[in-house]
Amino acid sequence: MVRARTDDDLEGRTTTETVLVTGATGNTGRPLVEMLCERDVAVRAVVRSAAGREQIAGLPVQTVVADFDDPEAVSAALAGVQRAYLVTPSTERAQDQQERFVDLAAKAGVQHLVKLSQLAADEASPVRFLRYHAAVERRIRERGLGFTFLRPNLYFQGLLALSGPIRDQGVLPAPIGDARVSAVDVRDIAAVAATALTEPGHLGATYTITGPAAVTHAEIAEAIGAAAGRAVTFVDVPPEAFAVSLRSLLPDWQVDGLLEDYAHYHRGEAAAVLPTVTEVTGHPPRALAQFARDYADVFR
Repeated sequence: MVRARTDDDLEGRTTTETVLVTGATGNTGRPLVEMLCERDVAVRAVVRSAAGREQIAGLPVQTVVADFDDPEAVSAALAGVQRAYLVTPSTERAQDQQERFVDLAAKAGVQHLVKLSQLAADEASPVRFLRYHAAVERRIRERGLGFTFLRPNLYFQGLLALSGPIRDQGVLPAPIGDARVSAVDVRDIAAVAATALTEPGHLGATYTITGPAAVTHAEIAEAIGAAAGRAVTFVDVPPEAFAVSLRSLLPDWQVDGLLEDYAHYHRGEAAAVLPTVTEVTGHPPRALAQFARDYADVFR
């Protein structure tokens, strides 16, 4: 049996160690990079293209271009790294890409891998995204890497994908009824990741990350409308109609996965509220109203 690393294995680590952040321009990666810089941590930010490099050009980080399908580039990015944050773009190849990254990280001698997973990750789940996250978690354990698994609930920022109908029609459509979801702000997920990567006490932990309250989509629509200064109404649409509205924007596999996600929410399986953000970071998670105010311009 491979022994999982503990905090004692990393005793004496210093802020001069380089932390690798994948997805450095993404939802959680960008705020994580900024938070690590505020902590005076040396950051190696992984982007997929020169355009991504330009997006973080103003931050005091080392930027490397590496596609997850290029093992040589990923290996070069991992060279000399002891701690890393793993998130990949949402693609059909995400599981394969992450498992390959895990193998390369183990070979490179990474001691602590913080993986962005998902609430209720389980290889027996009917939700494909929950199955693949659980499979990657298992791969990390099998390779003996020190780990912290972050399992957040629905992102508030995921609602930005629906900003079009909110702006153009004043409606927030979703096949969820009045089910409650303890949605969370990506900035709070990043804060948990930053703490796990820079402070002792988090190796071997699995953190389920939620917002401060379980809210309905009707309440979300009301909060967005109040912040944007316009009426926004939640419309409970059948799953089939929701899928039709998305297929012109997203590939079929992603639409089908989102339908599984929303069925999971509709069953009430994502309503629990946990104090994880406060316990790990010392600060309460952002509320729905704050998210709506901070992103009001997007919905106007």
